Amino acid sequence: MAVSQTTGSKGSFVELETDQMIGEKRDGVGWITFNNPARRNAVNLAMRIALIKILKQFESDPEIRVMVLRGAGDKAFVSGSDISEFKDKRATPEQAQEYQKIGTELDLSFEATSKPLIAMIQGMCLGNGLGTALKCDLRIASDDALFGIPAARLGLVYNFPGVKRVVDLVGPSRTMEMIFTARRFTAQEAKDIGLINEVVPFAMLETRVREICALIAENAPISVKAGKLMVKEAMKEVADQNMALCESLIKDGFASEDFREGRTAFMEKRKPVFRGR
Repeated sequence: MAVSQTTGSKGSFVELETDQMIGEKRDGVGWITFNNPARRNAVNLAMRIALIKILKQFESDPEIRVMVLRGAGDKAFVSGSDISEFKDKRATPEQAQEYQKIGTELDLSFEATSKPLIAMIQGMCLGNGLGTALKCDLRIASDDALFGIPAARLGLVYNFPGVKRVVDLVGPSRTMEMIFTARRFTAQEAKDIGLINEVVPFAMLETRVREICALIAENAPISVKAGKLMVKEAMKEVADQNMALCESLIKDGFASEDFREGRTAFMEKRKPVFRGR
């Protein structure tokens, strides 16, 4: 069953070929829901394809200032990949290649997203779920969340980009602890080692995420976008950093309508109204 395009008090929805992903636009926020609670939101191939479409559509929508990824139900953000479909979807070299191709396209869709991405995490955030959360810019978790890389319990090898993201956040020693032990880390442990930004009580999770979205949405989109790009450049090796891009972002910022609005609003002692231009 597809999720049809509708508009109303609950927002508008992205039309998809599966109901296991939901993309909803509401009040300037793009809500992306992994809707497979029967399998604790384990991600299958159809969900990956749908997620690519949602990310691309939300990225191109000027009304959306920030995106939030979340899991349906209260048991999991994403518990991992849906391994049960591997015997049908990755049984031959050709199928495995196609599966990997879609995974690469999904990675590129995340990488191409210039808007802030927030992972709203409750319950299980394991394997591919952790990898998905680490593709986001901010990670806000409830106090019942559990994090881990269970690949060694399954005889799998966690992919290099996923390992690199963990290393970048928590360092090599903690990453090796996560991989070697395959144990689950509590939300507080995850915060203590720098894996997530914030821990809140489960009942306050959505409220807190909405607060952060509101803070981001009221700021100048051109500044937010430039900040995200600058951070990406800062994470590269010095030889690979694009200083010309960084300088052009600064130049474009000074020339923007948003800068003129921000400066005028400051002088007039009023709240600015930014339009992302």
